[in-house]
Amino acid sequence: MNVPNELIESALDSLPEGIAVLDKCGAVAFWNRAAQGITGHTSVDLLAQPIPEALETLLRSECSGYPEDEETAPSARGTLVQTQHKLGHRVPAIARSLVLRDGLGGRIGTAILFRPAESLDGLPVGDAGGDSTIEACQADIEDRLAAVHADFEQGGMPFGVFWIAVDQARELRETHGVMACEAMLDKVERAMANGLRPGEAMGRWGKFELLAVSHERTPEMLVEHGHLLVGLARTADFRWWGDRMSLTVSIGAAQSAGDETLKQLLDRAREAMASSMDAGGNHIALAPEGRACLPS
Repeated sequence: MNVPNELIESALDSLPEGIAVLDKCGAVAFWNRAAQGITGHTSVDLLAQPIPEALETLLRSECSGYPEDEETAPSARGTLVQTQHKLGHRVPAIARSLVLRDGLGGRIGTAILFRPAESLDGLPVGDAGGDSTIEACQADIEDRLAAVHADFEQGGMPFGVFWIAVDQARELRETHGVMACEAMLDKVERAMANGLRPGEAMGRWGKFELLAVSHERTPEMLVEHGHLLVGLARTADFRWWGDRMSLTVSIGAAQSAGDETLKQLLDRAREAMASSMDAGGNHIALAPEGRACLPS
């Protein structure tokens, strides 16, 4: 039975790993949704075109298949390559390629499989609970984080992150339901977003948490910015079925430093947020863990 091409493409589109298929002349014949998400290039941009110069490093990844002179089992290790997003920032990726052959052994093309290098370890995030909307928001803010971190690694300006927990979120979800919790988090996020400058970003980082990117250049300036966000969160007048609910936030702040990975930076921010929660509501704690919480 012949499997329809639409079914095959649908299956490949559902995979979390980027997949590119090139014909024997090197033109892009297939580009799945994950590949688009990782690189910013859409299939409309690339189909029937040579792979862009910014993505050519993917072609130099470890290649396996069935060469003419020896048989080799396809490798799952892959190669670390530095590719470039359509918006210009660097995207470290683990890539591997596979020579595609017809039934007679003739080469008919190449398949490239790739994924962001950071995702191998997994960036620390809050629990999304399988909510596709939250996961999409996490992906958006992760893209922004990757861009500013890549710029910092290349000699750009320092930046900071805020890991923000709304202290009442979990209890509100349990007592009043998902809709109440989502409405409250949206209210708090919109209030705090008024404290962001152009180019900064804030988004959901789990069912009960938010993450923000700050352009402050020093830990002291980052803490001052965090106090502003705490004050704005207090202005979020949240009511549900007529009942006014008092809200507090716990913020962990971490300043970019040295050659640490994005995962290490976020780990420090999460640890600081936990310290802030231990100190009570409306606090900001500055990483590394061990510094005293700074009351707002």
